[in-house]
Amino acid sequence: MPVLTHERYCDEITRQTSALCALLDGADLSAPVPTCPDWTTGRLVRHTGGALRWAGHIVAERARHNPPDDEVPEGDGPEGPEGSEDARDLAAWLAGGATVVTDALRAAGPDVPVWTWGWDHSTAFWARRMCHEVLVHRADVALAVAGGLDSYRPDADVAADALDEWLRIIEFAVTEEHAPVPEGLAGTIHLHATDAPGAEWLLEVGGQGFSWRRAHEKADVALRAPLTGLLLASLRRLPVDGKDFEVLGDRGLLDAWLETARFD
Repeated sequence: MPVLTHERYCDEITRQTSALCALLDGADLSAPVPTCPDWTTGRLVRHTGGALRWAGHIVAERARHNPPDDEVPEGDGPEGPEGSEDARDLAAWLAGGATVVTDALRAAGPDVPVWTWGWDHSTAFWARRMCHEVLVHRADVALAVAGGLDSYRPDADVAADALDEWLRIIEFAVTEEHAPVPEGLAGTIHLHATDAPGAEWLLEVGGQGFSWRRAHEKADVALRAPLTGLLLASLRRLPVDGKDFEVLGDRGLLDAWLETARFD
């Protein structure tokens, strides 16, 4: 279940989008994004802004189906061919997408039934999903145009909730979408944030199943890191070989899990 309020999610969508827009000032939009192969920075920003406007359209229209792309106003980005846009124009369009979705979410509240692709068919799903969508893609852009994550420090409750949501997405994919668990991948994994009390997770994978819970328990392998690093490593944005990471136990199990835990 989400742990942040509906209003907090809306505030964070605005906050994270503003921080992402700031990275675009003077940025080379043709710069490759190392964490999203085959995407340029401009393409990633268009993806993020399009997702915001798409979710905002679903909420505003109380849609009960997945709307086609041509129903979403300005969903493709600023006018003109992709790759020709000015970074300031793209940032303004992205910020506008945050306004579209937060205005719609605030007007609706968290309990309105709408179409979603997930387990929760309400506006609350989109508030949480868009918050973390921008949060993670902000890290992608920082790695592409700023060369690192020096200024990337999301609040601990937001980062922990983003990891909760990611594990719930994987659980949904395995249990409800029947995404396969590779044969032989089995065991327990403990994720331990070293700088946020209570931010610990136990993952159990195997037998074609997956489950998780917040817990401090022994496991076949443990990954210890600051919470931001733990989140980004879980989403394959950072390798676990850096100085901030400590792996205890079955490293092969951890590597296999990180390679498998996808929802493309």
